[in-house]
Amino acid sequence: MRPDSEICHSARLARDRRFDGRFYTAVKTTGIFCRPICPARPPLEKNVEYFATAAEAAVAGYRPCLRCRPDAAPGSAAWGLVSTTVQRALNLMRAEREAQSIERLAERLGITSRYLRKLFAEHVGLSPLQVWQTERALFAFSLLRDTRLPVGDIAFAAGFSSLRRFNAVFKELYQRTPTAVRRESRVRREPEGRRESAKTKLEDVRAKPIQIYLSYRPPFDWPALLAFFAARTLPGVEQVIAGEDPEQGEYLRSFQLLGQRGVLRVAHEPERGRLRVSVFGEGCGAILYPLREKLRRQFDLDADSDEIRGHLQADPLLSAVLKVSPGVRLPGAWDPFEYTLRAILGQQISVAAATTIAGRVASRYGETFAGPEGELLLFPTAEQLRNADFSEIGVTRTRAQTLRTFVAATLNGEIDFDEPDLESFCAQMTALPGIGDWTAHYTAMRGLSMPDAFPASDLGILIALGDGERKATAKQALLRAESWRPWRAYGALLLWQSLKLKSDKGAST
Repeated sequence: MRPDSEICHSARLARDRRFDGRFYTAVKTTGIFCRPICPARPPLEKNVEYFATAAEAAVAGYRPCLRCRPDAAPGSAAWGLVSTTVQRALNLMRAEREAQSIERLAERLGITSRYLRKLFAEHVGLSPLQVWQTERALFAFSLLRDTRLPVGDIAFAAGFSSLRRFNAVFKELYQRTPTAVRRESRVRREPEGRRESAKTKLEDVRAKPIQIYLSYRPPFDWPALLAFFAARTLPGVEQVIAGEDPEQGEYLRSFQLLGQRGVLRVAHEPERGRLRVSVFGEGCGAILYPLREKLRRQFDLDADSDEIRGHLQADPLLSAVLKVSPGVRLPGAWDPFEYTLRAILGQQISVAAATTIAGRVASRYGETFAGPEGELLLFPTAEQLRNADFSEIGVTRTRAQTLRTFVAATLNGEIDFDEPDLESFCAQMTALPGIGDWTAHYTAMRGLSMPDAFPASDLGILIALGDGERKATAKQALLRAESWRPWRAYGALLLWQSLKLKSDKGAST
């Protein structure tokens, strides 16, 4: 897991942002570890060592730098290269607010706890508990610096059931208490004479939206990502708010997560390489960590655009699109069940029609929710749709039966959304009557953010790969995409973008 020292040496001296999140520099003389973009004076090479992840540096006894803040770095590229089983374990750990026992985690993965420990030791160099504690402490640090939540609420949001345990882990990692970090950040953030009173009412703190920040590794094509969401926003549930500048557009949606309801609003801060998320809702501080992980996946913030572009640009058709959109990201979904239902509705009809019908599902079976700017809808859960008939939303009887079958299969555990591999998920989906390969792969691509999913029979893909007079066949599309592995989903997205570029070019001539 140790990165190449020569590459790291050159990157940190140049403060090259392309390496942010790829490695961390630990300084032996100070006991501090930093991001490669840290503004502090670079230490001598003989005094440093390099780590692939912040968690590894922390477990080795180094504490995070308070200037460059490793807690705010983009997602670690190193952990994207570990074994599939370890990656699934990491995602399961991040999806829950509280820590899971190693036995429970192994059971969900279908392996023994002993084997899971062995995999973590081999691929990550840390135990699952060490990974959990360091990630949650780093997250708590960001909340202490960026929000006004009380320390007790932050401990709970980070997944610690005991404030004493939280303080112990935090102090071991940072060599200071959470209260000290909060005090220091408040002094730095607020000008003299305008510091917040220590007697601020707790209700006032909780009444305001909580803001968290999600960093990414550039390039990042926010306008293209937002345009994709805008064409598919779910009426009453989602909204894309356009700005005068394409970079100023925002995404808004209602949500229900771990029993908490709220509204989130996502804006782009390109100059800082991050998204700003405002979370509205009482008690939402408790679900900030899983909410953050959901949004990182939905907006594909951990993707390495440079690596993906380098792999796909060998194809001339994709290369032409990548020149226009070098920061391509895979638009994900807030909830896999919600999106799978929408994918089934979208079979053999237009995007606009499928979105309209999905809005009817939300309106008829969902619950209303009082948002900060008016009434919103919460998309119904599988349990709420248990007895839904779907006959009055504008679909055929056959499609309505497929929806009922899918809901029942989800409730019975026949459909596994907990990080299955691509082949097994598609097999589960296509085993249901009325669901074909296109729906399975499209759901895997958007609902589960699987980078190698490829809906080969998609009409847009076949037209993009055609010769202008005839569209390609699904078999030809699969053969063409074989060299794109493991990034076929990004290839599909670029093919759809190529059609838009052709349309825009035709309209301008």
